[in-house]
Amino acid sequence: MSARRFLSISSVLSLSLLLATGAVSAAPAAGQGQGQGEGQGARFSDIVQMAPPRDRARMNARVFDKVWTEVRRGYYDPTLHGVDWEAARARFRPQALTATDDRSLYRSINEMLDLLDDGHAGASPPAAVRRQETQYDRRAVMGMTLMRGEDPDLWTVERVRQGSPAEEAGVQLGWTLDSLDGRPWGPDVEVQEGRPVQLVLTDETGARRDTRLTPRLMDGPQPFTADKSRPGVLVLTVEQFDAGLGRWLGSELDGLPPDVDVVLDLRANPGGRLWEAESVLTCFLPRDQVWATRTGRTGRPVTLRASGDCGDRNAPVANEVAVLVDRGSRSAAELTPAALQEAGRGIVVGEKTIGSVLIAQETDLPDGGKLTLSRANFVTAGGVRLEKRGVTPDIEAPRSVAQRRSGEDPTLEAAIAALQAERVQAADQPSGL
Repeated sequence: MSARRFLSISSVLSLSLLLATGAVSAAPAAGQGQGQGEGQGARFSDIVQMAPPRDRARMNARVFDKVWTEVRRGYYDPTLHGVDWEAARARFRPQALTATDDRSLYRSINEMLDLLDDGHAGASPPAAVRRQETQYDRRAVMGMTLMRGEDPDLWTVERVRQGSPAEEAGVQLGWTLDSLDGRPWGPDVEVQEGRPVQLVLTDETGARRDTRLTPRLMDGPQPFTADKSRPGVLVLTVEQFDAGLGRWLGSELDGLPPDVDVVLDLRANPGGRLWEAESVLTCFLPRDQVWATRTGRTGRPVTLRASGDCGDRNAPVANEVAVLVDRGSRSAAELTPAALQEAGRGIVVGEKTIGSVLIAQETDLPDGGKLTLSRANFVTAGGVRLEKRGVTPDIEAPRSVAQRRSGEDPTLEAAIAALQAERVQAADQPSGL
């Protein structure tokens, strides 16, 4: 499978495996996989499959057929990007029916969905769905967020929660997780409170790191946070576009002095609800301003306007705005900066995004898993199709792993400097009479 997967923007969440691990604090793709073989062991493809029990085979068939039918009937492109879907069924259904566990079943399904070459087309096993649904609850965690790279079997530690078992065990940002208890990592893996696990990780030098830790109960992370510690700057960090984001943002902006700059941090944000992206834009753009067009399977275009829920605000704020993005910013976290940039309403700072922006929805599967599938194409108000193209920042300011470990943030500092420069430039402009 590819790293593109699981970043829906219009359905509940992206069960993307960017943030979903039984140990992880969250995410996403949309919330939507499979793990990497042990450092010295066999890859998943080398594992011999035994014939599944009859009930298992029946459920495998139900899940596979649901996915295959949904794509055939509901995918936004009726030509399915030229893929012979009948041939895909003949190829992958036998693999799915003989799967003996969720990992092998969903790997077969996702390999089929990969034929669409669509970052939002993906299926999440029940364990990943359960994690997504409880990501903000108090639960047993290892305390690290994993991000999958271009190699579908390569998972990199994106974040380590402060005070977590992972931090105490010395796990570092940028390491890769190879296996847990001798089994390749995958989205079907779950951990239990008080039950120790043995991890095999690889550090940045390529050295193997054998690590033992015990998951424990921790409160879930906050999806949105506000940092007011810097004079003249309000930093709003959004982990993903969850329900209530627009109203929260509106409350944070209410009463904000005009000389306070706003930084919207969307780094490593996998997306989420399209409505909340529209609500965020409503906080900054004139109400009903057109910001995009979506086109579904029927070919009928639908205009998207800044008409969302920005709390009790009746008008957008006039404060200067900068948006932080990186290669982990996807879906709604790409649409939002693109719209503000195109409208001349905000400076985009950071790294170019990958371009995973088709509008998707989730469908429940018979075993408790979920299918995320693109239901509409998307172009900006200026006619730009961001899929596979991404958002190019106005100011390139990447942040290295070493800088993240040390707490340095050149991306944020570049954004603050740019906003201050704009304010100085505006003050130097002669006023009209």
